[in-house]
Amino acid sequence: MNVTIIQFPGTNCELDTKYAFSLLGVEASIIWHKDEELSKGVDLVVLPGGFSYGDYLRSGAIAKFSPIMKAVVEHAKKGGYVLGICNGFQILLELGLLPGAMKKNRDVHFISKFHYLKVENPDNKFLKNFKKDDIINIPIAHGEGNYYIDDEGLESLKENEQILLRYCDKSGLHENPNGSVESIAGICNKEKNIFGLMPHPERAMEDMLGSSDGVKMLKGFLE
Repeated sequence: MNVTIIQFPGTNCELDTKYAFSLLGVEASIIWHKDEELSKGVDLVVLPGGFSYGDYLRSGAIAKFSPIMKAVVEHAKKGGYVLGICNGFQILLELGLLPGAMKKNRDVHFISKFHYLKVENPDNKFLKNFKKDDIINIPIAHGEGNYYIDDEGLESLKENEQILLRYCDKSGLHENPNGSVESIAGICNKEKNIFGLMPHPERAMEDMLGSSDGVKMLKGFLE
């Protein structure tokens, strides 16, 4: 598996993501946003968390114009895998590679804590190691994680089984930390090769740090 991580000015999770993949035996590469080509033979492109361009205008609104993004879009359109984590998810929404948009958290506060998630659809590369309705514990850390999509778009997500994860409590009951429509925490495209989520699986790789549920998520790409 050839994994490439894109670094933008303001990115702060690229090294965490690289370390997470190293725990799975993958030596991921990090490339600068001004590069115009992806690594040769890349299988998975990761847009990591952080605050690209300081989140000016909107989160991800400037990063989508970075030179490397043309290559990322081409990779995605050819069926290559793309994973956007937190700010990376926001960038994918700004690009239009995933439907919907992000707003400021319902309470207009930055949230940083572990939060439970319910697996809605494991029929994809990313969540193949889980079963539907599995409850996992993954950190969240965002100020603009309030996912929005209109009614028509929401119905399309449901019809095409694009809703991957929902926020919940330990028992799987509704618990929405940021106001996201129907507690949505992660989605994919119709072709199921582009994935976006606000929680940080790369921060849930070791039990001694709170959870290792992120291992099964990232490991799905390697199988």
